[in-house]
Amino acid sequence: MGILPDADASCRPQSHVLHSLQMTINWARNPENLKWLSVLAILVILSLLLVTCSPGVSPYQEIIETGELRVVTRENPSTYFIENGEANGFEYDLAQGFADFLGVELKIYPASVSQALADVENGRAHIAAAGLSVTEARKLNVNFGPAYQEVTQILLGRQQSRRPKDLSELPNFNIAVLKDSSHQERLIQLKANFPYLSWDEKIAQSSLDLMRLLEAREFDLTIVDSVEFAVTQRYFPKLIPLFDLTEPQELAWALPENSPQLQLKVAEFFNLLETSGDLDQLKEYHFGYIKSFDYVEVTSFTRDIDTRLQDYIGLFKQAEQNYGLDWKLLAAISYQESHWRRNAISPTGVRGLMMLTKHTAAEMGIADRRDPAQSIDGGTRYLLKVMDKIPKRIKYPDRLWFALAGYNVGFGHLEDARILTERAGNNPDLWSDVREHLPLLSEKKYYSTVKRGKARGSEPVKYVENIRDYYDLLRWLTRENEVTADPQAESDSPETQDQQSDEEVTVPQEDAPDENNKDLSENLINDEVI
Repeated sequence: MGILPDADASCRPQSHVLHSLQMTINWARNPENLKWLSVLAILVILSLLLVTCSPGVSPYQEIIETGELRVVTRENPSTYFIENGEANGFEYDLAQGFADFLGVELKIYPASVSQALADVENGRAHIAAAGLSVTEARKLNVNFGPAYQEVTQILLGRQQSRRPKDLSELPNFNIAVLKDSSHQERLIQLKANFPYLSWDEKIAQSSLDLMRLLEAREFDLTIVDSVEFAVTQRYFPKLIPLFDLTEPQELAWALPENSPQLQLKVAEFFNLLETSGDLDQLKEYHFGYIKSFDYVEVTSFTRDIDTRLQDYIGLFKQAEQNYGLDWKLLAAISYQESHWRRNAISPTGVRGLMMLTKHTAAEMGIADRRDPAQSIDGGTRYLLKVMDKIPKRIKYPDRLWFALAGYNVGFGHLEDARILTERAGNNPDLWSDVREHLPLLSEKKYYSTVKRGKARGSEPVKYVENIRDYYDLLRWLTRENEVTADPQAESDSPETQDQQSDEEVTVPQEDAPDENNKDLSENLINDEVI
């Protein structure tokens, strides 16, 4: 495939030319060489014209010729992070998709906002995929690709701390923002109306660093983007949004100036993502589980990690070794089921850490549902059995969300919801479509038309969202501070004080799975959905 050079390919001083010019200037400072200075000046000017204005290699040409796409990003749960030695994050998936689109290898690395923009300008990076807002100031130095998301800037404060009522009170508070960020640009704009407004500019890779410092009372306020805050709010339950500082702003990739071919390819790539629906699916995967923040729920969860999870973490990790499912996912399922109480029981009769029915326990060979080791092992095998029933064409992560919904409501009811989804003209293989139709199973107008009848269809939707939330929190907390197990606790399987007795703990009806719904053998997959 032929590669056409950019029509306005680079015409700028190369590093070796600048070095030679500096040596010439140093030589000219010698009085003995002054008589040759005028002749030498002409030669230098001619050399600069010949070398720096000769056709150069455009960014796109360089990518194709080297087979390498260099992308700079920011390390943040909403953009890019490393987990278990593997790269992850929304911007990472976008960048990897673009590298695959070009047929080249992705080289990605994190940096601060200011460094990311500088690296695009100086050519170290071909693209900055870092959740960057498109601003007029930034347009002076870089180009931007198509917008793929919108955010607003949010002023952030602390629970139970003094806070400004409006913009006019901002000069009375200590504010910190990321250096060279769009948040800094916004404060510069506000300073025109509030001359006494001041702030500290912090050099950091992400707003997470500032949120940690804000929680530690290093300053009073900071600014974050709305999407970033939605993803990270659960990690900092003491922080609260005060008010918006901007109208919605577009996010886009930053590209080098004078790179029309690269810009064209980026536009082509995002157009493909939009028309195929892949961009929406990517957003759903990374942000679809985010729900309204519940301060009490998050603080209870983090407390239970310290007081209950420690007793079972070794068993969850053993299940991961035996069956290949992430122990944090299994722990998240168990928390949704029983809040890590081995004696939990629902009004419908399911019980134990993984809330197994009698039928499922017998099917999995479980003698005692209250035994933590048996419950975790049986629950893990049951989840895998449900997952095996999912049509092979359904890929991860939808495959996992479907399996979790089937684990909760019963596979037959899940299949009925998929049939309703297909009847409505939506995709029965996408969780984002099926979850919209599951609640219809509680309405006679719909459940009377499918095989298994009525079900509490909104519950598996909430169930999956909660597990995704707990799973994400566990992933975050274990990255921040690895949870360690107590070997003695695992071998003896003791409980925290409220669990040590044999007295059973009743799970509320709305949180409890239905004994009948969870019997897989009674809810076999139906071939109506192709």
